[in-house]
This record gives sequence, C-alpha cells and structure tokens, in this order.
Amino acid sequence: MYYSAGTYESFAHPEKPKDVDKKSAYIIGTGLAGLTAAFYLVRDGQMKGEHIHLFEKLELAGGSCDGRKDVTKGFFMRGGREMDNHFEVMWDTFRDVPSIETPGISVLDEYYWLNKHDPNYSLCRATVNCGKDAHTDKKFTLDKDSALALSKLFLTPEKDLENKKISDVLPNSFWKTNFWLYWQTMFAFQRWSSALEMKRYLCRYVHHIDGLPDFSALRFTKYNQYESMILPLVKYLEAHGVQIEYGMDVKNVIIETIGTKKVAKQIIYRKDGIDQTIDLIEDDLVFITNGCCTDTSCYGDQTHAPDLSHIKNGCGESWDLWKAIADQAKHGEFGKPEVFCGNVNATNWMSATVATSNEEIIQHIIRVCKRDPRAGKVTTGGIVTVKDSTENWYLSWTINRQPQFRSQDKNMVLVWLYGLHTNRAGNYVKKAMRNCTGEEICQEWLYHIGVPKEKIPELAKNACNTTTCFMPYINAFFQPRKESDRPRVVPNGAVNFAFIGQFAETPRDTIFTTEYSMRTGMESVYTLLDIDRGVPEVWGSVYDVRDLLDSSVKLMDGKSPLEIELPGPLNALKKPLLKMIKGTVIEKVLKDHNVIKDYMKY
Repeated sequence: MYYSAGTYESFAHPEKPKDVDKKSAYIIGTGLAGLTAAFYLVRDGQMKGEHIHLFEKLELAGGSCDGRKDVTKGFFMRGGREMDNHFEVMWDTFRDVPSIETPGISVLDEYYWLNKHDPNYSLCRATVNCGKDAHTDKKFTLDKDSALALSKLFLTPEKDLENKKISDVLPNSFWKTNFWLYWQTMFAFQRWSSALEMKRYLCRYVHHIDGLPDFSALRFTKYNQYESMILPLVKYLEAHGVQIEYGMDVKNVIIETIGTKKVAKQIIYRKDGIDQTIDLIEDDLVFITNGCCTDTSCYGDQTHAPDLSHIKNGCGESWDLWKAIADQAKHGEFGKPEVFCGNVNATNWMSATVATSNEEIIQHIIRVCKRDPRAGKVTTGGIVTVKDSTENWYLSWTINRQPQFRSQDKNMVLVWLYGLHTNRAGNYVKKAMRNCTGEEICQEWLYHIGVPKEKIPELAKNACNTTTCFMPYINAFFQPRKESDRPRVVPNGAVNFAFIGQFAETPRDTIFTTEYSMRTGMESVYTLLDIDRGVPEVWGSVYDVRDLLDSSVKLMDGKSPLEIELPGPLNALKKPLLKMIKGTVIEKVLKDHNVIKDYMKY
C-alpha cells in the first residue's frame, strides 16, 4: 500500500488483484470501518460479494453511527458527525454509493448539492445568562503565552508528546481563551486529553482554523448519520451479494506467530447462545474492529435515568475481544487496550435527544440561534455551548437540519445535546447529569435557552420527550498514549488480518472522525490484497505555506506574527529579514496572506 495525491490515481481503476477469487473475507464489526472495508473489497478488490461476511453482534449495522426510533421511548441519537471537504477516503467511497433517496445520483452528489445550496455557519456559538449571546464574535482571545505554546506544540515531534496530557504542554492562561472553549466543545477534548492527539488535530485542520469559531468549515448530512451514511452503504453491499450476519458475538481471533510471520487461524464466536468457531487459511482475510467508543452505552428515557450498575471499568465486548487478541502478541504489536479503556471516570460523557413541537420552546430556540428550525435548513450550524455551564455539566446543544429522520413528524424538532461533566450538578437541576431522567436533563436545557423558571417543569414534562445515553468510553481514544499503544492497521508480519476503526493506528489522521474509520478500512484492504492504486493521503495543508500563514494571523484575531513581541534577540531580526525579501515573491506571499500589512515600515 502507498499514498498518493491528485486526480491521476483518484480517477484510475485498479487491476484485479492476483488470486482474489480464491479469497474470502470476514469483517468483525459493521461500523463505518467495517462497511468501508467491505466496499473496497467489492469495488477495488473485485472480490465476489458472496465471499464477504460481515459479523455484527447487534440487530442493526452502523456501530457508533446510529440513529433510531424506539416505538415506546422515542428518538435516540447517541451522537452526530461533522464532515470536512477534505475527507478524501470518505468522498472516494461515497462517489460510487448510490443515493437511496434520489435515483441516478451518488451519496456524494446528494451531500455536495445540499451543502452548496445551504452552507453551514453558526450565528451564535455560545450563550450566557439563560440564552443570551456570549459574543465570542469569532475571536480566539489567545494571549502571547498561549499562542507561543500552541506554536511549539504544532512543531513538536509526536514522539516527544507520548503519554503527555494537554495540560502538560499548555499554560494556565490557555483554559480561559475562546480557542479552548471552541476546541473543547467541538471535539470533546479535556485537559487530561492526549497532547499527541491535539497536535494531530492542529496539523490536520490547519486549513480550517478560520472556520472554527463559526463552524463555516463544517458540512453535515441531510438526515441522521445512520440514514444518511450507513443505510446507503448497507444497500450497496447487499446489492453486490455481501452477507451481513447479525447476532454474531465474536470472542477472539486466534493468531499464530511463526518467526516474523503472523497468521489468523480461527475465529471464535457465540451465536444463539452456542459457542462456535470458523477455521481459517491464509486466503481467508480477517478485519478486526478493536475497541469501540460507544461500548457499554447505557440508555435512559423521559422518566428513567440510565442504569449504570453494569458498567465495569475496562470491560465491554469490544475491549474484551481486543484484550484477548492483544494477549497473543509477543512484543505488544497488537496494541494495549488497557491504556484506553482503563479510566471510565475520565472518558465518559452523556448525550440526550429532545423532541418537541411546542411553539413557545421553538420561539426561544429562534431567539438564540436566529433561525427557524422548521425551515428545513441549517439551524444552529453546529453546537451552541452554554458558557456559564463550564463548571457544571458543561452543556452544549445543536439542531441540525430538520427533519433528522425520514419518519419524523414535520412539526417536530429534534435537539441533540451533550454534557462533558456528568458527575457534577447542573445550574438549574442540582443533580449529577448521569443521575438525571430525560425530563430533568430537558429542564436544564430549557433553563439555558431562557425559558422562564416557573414554566420549565411543565414544558419539560408535557411538551418534550427526552431520551438519554451515558457512554463510559466515548472519549477513550483521547487518553494519553504512545504511538505503539494502537496496533498498526496491518501489523508487521501479518499475512491475512488487519485492525480497523478508531483504535487502529494510521499516520497523520485524527480519531473521532468518519474519515479515520473509513481510512483504516481502505488501507487494510489495499494492503492485504496488494491493490495497485494509491490511497489518498491525508490532506497536506500542514505543508502548505499559505494555510500556515493564514492560520497564524487568524489565531491572533487578525494580528500579524510580525506584530507580536518575540523572545530574546528574535525581535531585532524582523526588519533585516523583511528588507532581505523586499521585492521578491516571498514578500508578495506574506502580503497576500496579511502577514505584512500596508502600514509596516522596513
């Protein structure tokens, strides 16, 4: 497998891989990674669909990309997905997946037109004092120490950031900046999160720094993530004869190591209460989803808090599978799951879905986000963070285009919200979020959008229906780590197996994204089948001087790096260096990107 850029490789169709007709594939997990692996086995690997077997423990495909309606409890959305125009693997996939809503076009076409006609941006990024605009005003408010520390983090090699927390590399002043407010709530980072992962994010999205404060960098699907992404992929695979087997609880994959050669020899699983096995040969390819951020999710509803009694730190079906495989490694080459799943007190947060058709509540929503959610267009444009909730639940909420479900009543609005601090009391509801019913969580949200206190209990009870979900491992991938703590997509010496998903290691890309999961799916297939076509590289904005210059000015709220007091003798070098480049293309580039301003003398 190799990486490529440009249209030469992206438009090409690879030749049929050698001996592919003799091979079969077993894919454990039907999240985006597993479905993408199956897609590339079909499209580029040209493997017969009937040779591809997807194993799913649940009764529905999609993994963490869910969205469903319980007939008795209401709509559930554990989370949502924000997309980027440079999710190269995602768009390579969806350009060939037919839309299930509009005949004759692809999912990419559908998505592209939607976001062209209705571009995303926020009109209120944060609120204070019961729904009043916090006036972050697209500013990052970075002080000099914070800006220099961020620059240093950007330039530090990943190896030097292993096992370090963000709080180890950034100053105390950083936590008071708008940058941290945006960053923490958009990506769910915490102070304890991996400094290595933060560096990856900074490098990966340097081209979107200016779109961070108002979400203009983002794009969204028309409906929830399940109906917009998972269902079309499932339909594509089924049309090609791929078999999805539900109720398959995979317990282990037996891997035999002989010298440097590693071969998957057997799959152990449980179905219908019976332990069973599948014996493997080298022509049987196995794709393993190791770990899952939504493992052991605990659901609540309007009148019940989620039952957390069965949560056991470090345990869960996906973690148990990964541990069983990792225990077979001689040198830790299958990763260290305990690094990620060993601290549920840190890695949890909680989400809720509020359904309402109440006009009074909708008017409060309109007052905050300055758009009518019933218009079928962008509403909040991304999350609205409750700034005065930062020491409490740290609540954020969003309303995506309505309807979010095809079956949704046209008068209903679905609101998704989440809290980062589930063990703290709310501002209005004086209870830990994790101990609250849906009705109580709704009360807290109604308070923060400005509903009068005396009306809150009645409206939360009779005008809304709220479902909830506590996820103990939702931030597990942000745990401080070493590079080797995640196994490579295809470990050295692996003959017929690969790791896919958020806990497999691929360079430069960022976890907690659709692209990351899909990239591991593509890379695994291309490696094991030796497909002679380049995998599109992670977008290279980190190497583009234009993006670097733009981001440096944007981060300082329009101030040029040349206007910042630099340490030591560096200040004295500014004017001589500017004189050296006067009249050159370098000067022009710096002027074009607002680093050199008209009033500067040199």
